[in-house]
Amino acid sequence: MEPKRELASVDLRALIGELGSYEGAIVDKAYLYDDGLLRLRLRDHDRGRLELLIQVGEQKRIHMSDPDLIPDAPERPPNFAKMIRNRMSGATFEGIEQHGFDRIVKFDFERTDSDTSIVAELFGDGNIAVLDDNGSVVDSLDTVRLHSRTVAPGSQYEYPDARVDPLSLTYDGFVQHMNDSDTDVVRTLATQLDLGGEYAEELCARAGVEKELSIEAADDEAYEPLYDAIQWLADALEMADLDPRVYYDDPPEDVADEEAADRGQPVDVTPLPLADHEALASEPHDTFNAAVDGYFRELRAYESDAGESTGEPDRPDFEGDIETQERIIAQQEEAIVGFEQEAQSLRAAAEALYAQYDLVDELLQTVRAAREEGHDWDAVEDRLAEGADRGIEAAEIVDDVDPQNARIRVELETEGDEGDESTEHDAWIDAEEGVEHNADRLYTEAKAVEEKKAGAESAIEDTRERLADIKTQREEWEARDEDDQERESETEDDDEDDGRSDQEWLDMPSIPVRSRDWWYDRFRWVRTSQGFLVIGGRDADQNEELFQKYLEPGDRFLHAQAHGGPVTILKAADPSESGADVDVPEAAEREAARFAVTHSSIWKEGKFAGDVYAVDHDQVSKTPESGEFLEKGGFAIRGDRTYYDDVEVACSVGIQCEPETRVIGGPPESIEERAVTTISVEPGKFAQGDVGKRIYREFRERFADTGFVRKVASPDLIQHFLPPGTSRIAEE
Repeated sequence: MEPKRELASVDLRALIGELGSYEGAIVDKAYLYDDGLLRLRLRDHDRGRLELLIQVGEQKRIHMSDPDLIPDAPERPPNFAKMIRNRMSGATFEGIEQHGFDRIVKFDFERTDSDTSIVAELFGDGNIAVLDDNGSVVDSLDTVRLHSRTVAPGSQYEYPDARVDPLSLTYDGFVQHMNDSDTDVVRTLATQLDLGGEYAEELCARAGVEKELSIEAADDEAYEPLYDAIQWLADALEMADLDPRVYYDDPPEDVADEEAADRGQPVDVTPLPLADHEALASEPHDTFNAAVDGYFRELRAYESDAGESTGEPDRPDFEGDIETQERIIAQQEEAIVGFEQEAQSLRAAAEALYAQYDLVDELLQTVRAAREEGHDWDAVEDRLAEGADRGIEAAEIVDDVDPQNARIRVELETEGDEGDESTEHDAWIDAEEGVEHNADRLYTEAKAVEEKKAGAESAIEDTRERLADIKTQREEWEARDEDDQERESETEDDDEDDGRSDQEWLDMPSIPVRSRDWWYDRFRWVRTSQGFLVIGGRDADQNEELFQKYLEPGDRFLHAQAHGGPVTILKAADPSESGADVDVPEAAEREAARFAVTHSSIWKEGKFAGDVYAVDHDQVSKTPESGEFLEKGGFAIRGDRTYYDDVEVACSVGIQCEPETRVIGGPPESIEERAVTTISVEPGKFAQGDVGKRIYREFRERFADTGFVRKVASPDLIQHFLPPGTSRIAEE
């Protein structure tokens, strides 16, 4: 049995009530991990430190976690985490809600200066969006632009179209949704009623209904026990009458940990015992939150142990991932066909209304007249049935009456072309409106369905791309035999690297990752084409630190002639070496000047050039002139300056493959010789995050080894080298 990696809608419904009990907790800090895991550290007056985990990557989950067992924080917080810290530090957790029965959860936080919401989308690829108090997107992990909805910084957040909530359906509504399907019972429960495969099978088991029973063969004898089973589930969730369980399956033979082997492999976590899991070992928990927390922690530890016991890296479950993507594609293809058929049906029904205009108009006038005479809907329905028995054609087209919504379901027949059979069309019409209004509404509904179809067609292309990536990764993994290992070893030889062309790097199916952390990584930095290090501050604190710790004899200090520029230091030598006697060439200083102006407020203002000055290290002081005051991050400059006028802003981002693999960025002349491929940016209108994602996608298209790009050049790493403010990719 494959372990559960994503919480279902039923699971989220059970968690919402438990997580709501943490309202009033205060946000301390936010962390973002590489695997789509957002961690919010909170504090509560009674409970003390709390840790809220929201993961939307390969695993999709939300829960409070044991503070003593939380993963170590990333060394450098990405911009998304920094943004959350700035907006939400000190904010109060005010509420949580599930959007309908969808796998979407919204957390609300309040602070005196602004309110913030975090929306976690635990379906598809997963996403996290941060909203302001007007519901506009401040930022999101991924930008979504579909015909049906948009999730992008600056836009109004749009939920996907809500699915049916099976736990609130009446029996008639339940039967209608089931009968609208053309597949079997379990698939209808899983997809059309959004219960997911696990709970769909459980309901079939509890109801004693054969799960593969076709909808065509199903009747009240099957539907009634199924509906009772749904009501059992709904009542248990509403009353919080839970009995959470973690389930374990037999472990593989290669698990080294004896305790893990005795207990088995964690495979599922549920808020209620499942009859379908009776053969599995289980462990009860006091709360569902505790069960979810324990399950995902055990699953990670178990799979890590299983990988270590083989002495080799744990092989990813390519087959399972491929099966998942193929299943998603099949569902998307089915949805596209369904949307197309639904749109055609709605348009055909609208045309049938016009084709049978007089008949439908007679029916509507009859119903309105009866209502104006004071007859209730039961009497209207009786009158229509009596008219049908008497052969009145306008009454004979009535198939059903919906008093609650004042509408009538009609069956209309249109003649086919010569030699073709006539066609029947069903449609609900508003009894209080005319034929034209009802037909126009059907045309509008058809247009909306076609927009959904277009969105589904866009989504299926993304899924096919993910499927192709997984298959490529599987091929690369399986190709790692002894010859590949020998080749990877050879690529570490500098002489051989020097002989490889840029195109050869781009075409390599597998590029070994060779990286290390440098002391200057947390600053803005670049190495000039001559090899000199240039470093700049990201804020006032870093400006102070650079001056105090890293400005040394022989170094040059540069600054743009604009407020809000970073301290920029052109290092004559590494901090451990003396640069006093080093002759820094003017070409290197010009590259440093371009770096300084590019990362100043000149770029933010959308300008393309500015002035920069340079001085020696001993001309910079923190002591102001008499009667003057220096702000934090400010400096006093004494003596003559070297000026560089009208320096053009310029920034490129590239990927370096040797002697180490990493993202680099800076003036084009500084990085082009080191990078195997580069992309240039210029002042524009797009946010840093969006530009970083666009560059990432472009790099993935250029490299044959897309997995390599994902490891060394994620959107966050790319964004680290972009100038402050908005940008756009420059046209070549």
